[in-house]
Amino acid sequence: MVIRSADSKSTVPDRIEDSKPVKYGELVILGYNGFMPPVDKGRRRSKFVLYKRPVANGVKRSKHYVVKTPHSTQAILDAEQHSISYTLSRNQAVIVEYMPDEDTDMFQIGRSSESPIDFVIMDTMAGEKSGEGKPLASTISRFACRILCERENPSIARIYAAGFDSSRNIFLGEKATKWQDGHEIDGLTTNGVLIMHPASHFCGDDSRPGDWKEVSVGGGIFTLRDSRSAQQKGNSVDGVTNVLQDGTLIDLCGATLLWRSAEGLKNSPTKEYLEELVDKVNAGRPVCPVGLNTLVIPRRSGLDNDKQQPYVYLTCGHVQGHHDWGQEKDSNGRTCPMCLKTGKVVKLKMGIEAAFYVDSGPPSFFAFNPCGHMATEKTVKFWASVSIPHGTNGFEAFCPFCATLLEGHPGYVKLIFN
Repeated sequence: MVIRSADSKSTVPDRIEDSKPVKYGELVILGYNGFMPPVDKGRRRSKFVLYKRPVANGVKRSKHYVVKTPHSTQAILDAEQHSISYTLSRNQAVIVEYMPDEDTDMFQIGRSSESPIDFVIMDTMAGEKSGEGKPLASTISRFACRILCERENPSIARIYAAGFDSSRNIFLGEKATKWQDGHEIDGLTTNGVLIMHPASHFCGDDSRPGDWKEVSVGGGIFTLRDSRSAQQKGNSVDGVTNVLQDGTLIDLCGATLLWRSAEGLKNSPTKEYLEELVDKVNAGRPVCPVGLNTLVIPRRSGLDNDKQQPYVYLTCGHVQGHHDWGQEKDSNGRTCPMCLKTGKVVKLKMGIEAAFYVDSGPPSFFAFNPCGHMATEKTVKFWASVSIPHGTNGFEAFCPFCATLLEGHPGYVKLIFN
């Protein structure tokens, strides 16, 4: 008997009687600290867990042929037939038909709220989220990408650019980047789907970011285009596949997702463990050297008490309470009473989304500059070294908990409690 989730699509089991559901992994959006306001549920949330479906819904390539009028072709008109249409010219297109694959489960990600999309993604705004701010124009595709997981080998999940719409079709127009290699045809979406596998392991002493690549509609891997939507594709990359690894980043041009495999998550801390770390620091009863009041680190934003809320001086890392000492005239800077260094002061907040942690280190906390989200030393240093696509062809490091661009070098500070 399958018990289905009430706030998600009916294909996702909560549990199977006498056994746990098979978990492929999780997709976590960077910039949300474990919660997407105003309501984190349904297909619009900060995290999406991929479970083995009760019935396989994957598809695999079947056959292809050339047509003159793709929109009137039987494969396009048939709402039960998955197909991809590559328009070569006004009167010529290549249709690639797909057939059901009982060995895979398919999950689709995009901006559209239509039923084929399992995980609805909106553009990520930098800073603390209230659920009110919305971008004027989204750069995320309505049907951005799809992931196919092997049912018999749950550790293998492959990503492809573009997703099938409500008519089970994918259209690459005449202006879309596409090419033919012998009998095979492939293409790229307008703004592309970029992926970055970790250079080694996501969790551990050798956690290092890799290089960004672009994945095609057919699952090929290519170097980046000169700009995000350039017509000329990059070079084919040997030795790199579209199989997601634990810690693979997926950029949809407006939002960046982190893939955590079910196996890889066993090496990351749990939310409960992170809360215990906060409790250990609070148990030490850190004191503000000016107000002499006890400071309490809130487990998550929105729960702070102004009298006990800790602040960090981003220049030196000293943690203190809220006070007026050292306020500079005509400036946002403050002078630290402990070391007399001047710099910005910001509220200290816990990074509570466990999927972003690369270790389960001791409470030797560091904080990102300028947002003040705190995490373990290895986690902060890892994300400060990751360049995330920003804009049409830029790359910037930002805090994974709120998507705020990091400032200064190295972009973080070690916390010093009194």
